Amino acid sequence: MKPKQQLVLHVLSDYLTALFAWFLFYVYRVTEIENSPLIFKGSFITGMIVIPICWMFLYTLQGTYQNVQRNYRLKTIKQTFFGTALRTLFVFFILVLNDFVYSYTQFYVMLLMLFSLHFFITLVPRFILTTIHVKRIHRGAYGFKTLIIGGSQKAIEILDEIQKQKQSSGHLFEGFVNINGSDFALKDKLPLLGNISEIDKIIQDKKIQEVIIAVESSDHEKLKKILTTLAGHNVRISLIPDVYDILSGQVQMNSIFGALLFRVNDNVMPEWQISTKRIIDIACSIFALLILMPLYLILAILVKTSSKGPVFFKQERIGLHQKPFQIIKFRTMIVDAEKSGPQLSSSHDKRITGIGKFLRKTRLDEFPQFWNVLRGDMSLVGPRPERRFYIDQIAKHDPQYLYLHKVRPGITSWGQVKYGYAENVEQMIQRMKYDLLYIRNMSLALDLKIMFYTIAIIFKGTGK
Repeated sequence: MKPKQQLVLHVLSDYLTALFAWFLFYVYRVTEIENSPLIFKGSFITGMIVIPICWMFLYTLQGTYQNVQRNYRLKTIKQTFFGTALRTLFVFFILVLNDFVYSYTQFYVMLLMLFSLHFFITLVPRFILTTIHVKRIHRGAYGFKTLIIGGSQKAIEILDEIQKQKQSSGHLFEGFVNINGSDFALKDKLPLLGNISEIDKIIQDKKIQEVIIAVESSDHEKLKKILTTLAGHNVRISLIPDVYDILSGQVQMNSIFGALLFRVNDNVMPEWQISTKRIIDIACSIFALLILMPLYLILAILVKTSSKGPVFFKQERIGLHQKPFQIIKFRTMIVDAEKSGPQLSSSHDKRITGIGKFLRKTRLDEFPQFWNVLRGDMSLVGPRPERRFYIDQIAKHDPQYLYLHKVRPGITSWGQVKYGYAENVEQMIQRMKYDLLYIRNMSLALDLKIMFYTIAIIFKGTGK
């Protein structure tokens, strides 16, 4: 079953179980609490329409539908239990608490009944779907394309350990890449796909989903180089732990049948915050595109009349997981400003038009990017996207820049607020430090703080 089909099944299952659970709760409430004949009133119809929609919205906020192909049964139980508890309280206080009751004990009974119905009715099909998927993985019928980095004896040991398991762990090994040009012991067991310098092309061509780094975790310099190289890719990364890693508690086992590996934490935010951030992005973008339409029209007229050329400026930038996209801005420079090749602008750049200086200072030139946010290319808050030309230059000076591709780029960023526009590669590297700090501390609260400072810059016109 393909990931999209699996996602559709989960969504459909949750929607139908939400309908059925509310139907049973309504029957219970009318017949047992109100002691009335069962009549399906207008409130029942309203509940059958509204409740499942609210339920699905809250499921999405929780991050229920992120990476459903990675679900396992214990996670399904925990996610359903805590999610149902929160959603039950929400629905109870909004829709049920105003009901007439003969004693307050009936409120507690209804709350317990609402939770029990939703929990068990939701859990059963979810658990069945997850079990079927897990069984397919254990049979080897489904898995994740895996690459091993390193070809030494260490790599052979971990490969043998995984392949000798009674149940498949879901690793579909495509091959390995060599690190230092001398470790080829794994060549008899897996195809050699190239060396570490070709990792970008290999991951893209082979559609790699998981990477196992067969290097001692104590070899910090080598690990740092490899992890930095992998930073911009959407892959799950696992390392072979040493005794120190085990004793320090860094190794967490999700399956008692799994190989002795520990996963590099690639979740910069909890799943529920990631989902909430995306919903906020969509809602704010739709609001901005509709409400600010008069402002867009005024700015378009100003740009068009200030100099010859189009109103909007489009350019290829590199986004999440190094995926290219077309960014859109109000044009702030003369036409053919880069006819001699890529050039960064400066504070006194003669290529910038009169209205362009105002747009840059107030950040209004970035407003058309709400369309990029709505499309999913960008977020409201995130590191500013750059062109491949400059990314390659920055990465030569500081490879940590590739970490910025772990998240969606943003209309505004911590680096943009604190540093402003960069005029050369050195300034880009300086601004990068703020964006790296943002990624390490990502949260909805920090996003709100950055947006507050950005709004202040817009009204003060102090953007650099």
